[in-house]
This record gives sequence, C-alpha cells and structure tokens, in this order.
Amino acid sequence: MTFTLTPTYGDNPRLQELVGALRDYLDGELAEYEAGLGLARDARYGREVLQPVWQRSRELGFYGIHLPPEHGGQGLTFTELAALKEEVGASPRMFATSVLGDMGGPLRIGSIFQYATAHQLEKYLLPVLRAERACCFSLTENDAGSDVRGILTTATPDGDGWRLTGHKVFSSAGPFADFSILVARMADADGTPTETFSTFLVDLDAPGCTVTDGDTPMSGDRIEADIILDDCYVGPEQLLGEIGQGLRIGLGRVTVNRLLHCPTAIGGARRALHLSVQYAKTRQVNGAPLGMLQSIQHRLADMAADYYAARSMTYDALAALDAGHRPRTEAFLCKLFVAEKAFTIADHAVQIHGKAGVVRGGEIEGLFQRLRMFRILTGSSEIQRNGIARDLLLS
Repeated sequence: MTFTLTPTYGDNPRLQELVGALRDYLDGELAEYEAGLGLARDARYGREVLQPVWQRSRELGFYGIHLPPEHGGQGLTFTELAALKEEVGASPRMFATSVLGDMGGPLRIGSIFQYATAHQLEKYLLPVLRAERACCFSLTENDAGSDVRGILTTATPDGDGWRLTGHKVFSSAGPFADFSILVARMADADGTPTETFSTFLVDLDAPGCTVTDGDTPMSGDRIEADIILDDCYVGPEQLLGEIGQGLRIGLGRVTVNRLLHCPTAIGGARRALHLSVQYAKTRQVNGAPLGMLQSIQHRLADMAADYYAARSMTYDALAALDAGHRPRTEAFLCKLFVAEKAFTIADHAVQIHGKAGVVRGGEIEGLFQRLRMFRILTGSSEIQRNGIARDLLLS
C-alpha cells in the first residue's frame, strides 16, 4: 500500500468508479443540499431533512451497496466497503454518514437478516432497504456499556408475548427511527430477572414506549435518543431469533464491525492531515509559510507516519477477512491503534492551526471531537487492550 491522501484503486476498476462517484456526490449534490439548509452541526433537525438523502443515496446505488444483489446491493467485499466508509469519514458533509446507510439504514441491519422471519423482513427490514423506514440499535444503558451483562431492561412474559420495562441510552438515529433493535434481559413470570437475553423489534410508537432526546455527545450531533419502556408489549412475531440469542445478535459480527469502524476514523484523520498540510502551505508567519518552520514539518511528518501505519494495518486485516480468515487479534489491534493515532493526528492538527483550530464550529474542532469520541465508542481503547493481552497470554 502506497502513501497517499487521495487513494486510488487502479487494480479494482469497480471500486475506483464507486469511489469517484461517491466523492462527486459528497462534494457536489450533497454539499449543495446542505448549503441550502444552512444547518450548523449542532442544529436540531427532523426526519424530513434526512429522508431525501436516504432516497437519493438509494437512487445512486450507495444506500445498502454492501448487501448482496438479492437485497439490492452489489455484494461488496469488506475491503471495498471500507474504502467507501473511509471516503465518508474524510468528507466534511454533515449528512455523509447517511449515504451508505449508517444513520438508521442498511448498515445497521445487515447482520440480522439471518435471524429474521418472513414477517420481520416484510414489515421491518426490507422497508429500511427501500429508505422508507429507519431503525436504531438499543443495547447501551446508563450502567451497561462495555459490561453488556449489566443490562437492566427486562422482558416479562405476558401470554404469548412480553412486557418490556427499562431505559436505553445512546440509541444512535433514535430521533429519526421507526423501530428499535433492542436487547433485553428475560424475566420469570413473577418479574425476577434471569441471566438470559433476547432481542426484539420494538415499534417506537407503541404504547408504553417513549423516545426522548438523549445526551448530546461532544461532537454536537443531535442523533442520539433515549428509549424509555414502561410495560411496553411486544408480540411473539417481534422476537428476533430465538430466546437467549440476544447477546449473540447484539454483539454479532464483532470482529467485522470492529474492523469496519476503523476506516471512518482513518478518513477523519486523513482529512485532518490534508487540512493541516494546506494550512501550513498558505498560512503566513513573519513573511514566510508556516510550513517552513521545522517544528511544523516534524508534526506533519509524524501525522503522515501514523496515518499510513493505521491505514496499512487496517486494510491488511480486512484483506485477511476477505480471504476467509478470522482476524480477531488483528481487529483488537486495529481498533486500538487507529483510535489512538487518529486522535493524535487530530490533536496535532489543532496545534498547527492555532487559533483557527479552536474556533467553535470550525472543521478542525469538529474532527478533534469526533476522533476523540472514537477512543470510547464501539469499544474503548481499554477494552481493546484487554482483548489483545488475553489473546497473547492464551496463545
């Protein structure tokens, strides 16, 4: 893999064409749409703002592009999907994550098709692929993050179905979703919690289900919701998979998902490095470009080395995944290294930009916040270190 801030894929004509088309859409039509809205990143907006992006992305073939042809996708390899996710991460567009279906769309449901019944496909999943409905994933609770077995939301038997009671937090895309893929702890008939977990498809407009504004993350994005359940009934047709498969479904494809989160952060790091190089070339200090200072040159060199290393190791692990291997340890290593180095790159970018880097609402400030969050989201760096050490010591 050669070093570049504008990746090309000459050995894969299909991917080269897709990346070019995605860049054109992000920098052209989507940029114009966002400019017309005039929204700041921390603005509150509704479903009606995102729906046109979902629909247009589907028309262009990006929405659910990773899925097999029978579901309207192109059956991309993991490496190909990662390249597209990197472009999304490198884009300054506010709604970039909606284009491939990360915001309540096909990227959220791809791993659960194998568990869905014909009824669930027709009512819940296929409408998501058509950009008609949206979903959120509800696993996290105030006292159950990395410790998923700390879930307190319970499902108590009621006839053929169950009554759900609990409080989910950080349900991304919750403010725009129609239903939640929700993991709960099973309870006995008398309400006593058990150590068994199941997953349910919960209609967010059902009696006993309330969607409220969630905590606003440091990025300022208003995309989180709390899902509050108060004796909310779900029928047997809403059980996803079998009783007891909740954690398997909720944490399914962990290695794949851990790896596929990395390209988005790599894209953000790439953008921060690109902006820093341009700033160093154009910013004048004492009559000379900022980039003439050796201290700035060294920062840029360190940023480039970290970006290249993070990108190389991630795509190497993805190639192994595409070859049929299960790069479990490599996934831990990638998530740890990418998270830490992407944030370091963002931190250097702030320092290089000086005052311009700490302005509220500026792009560098936004990248800094997003990449800082990545050290915690989708598994903190400490969790990755635990996994790496465990694999080393048990090998």
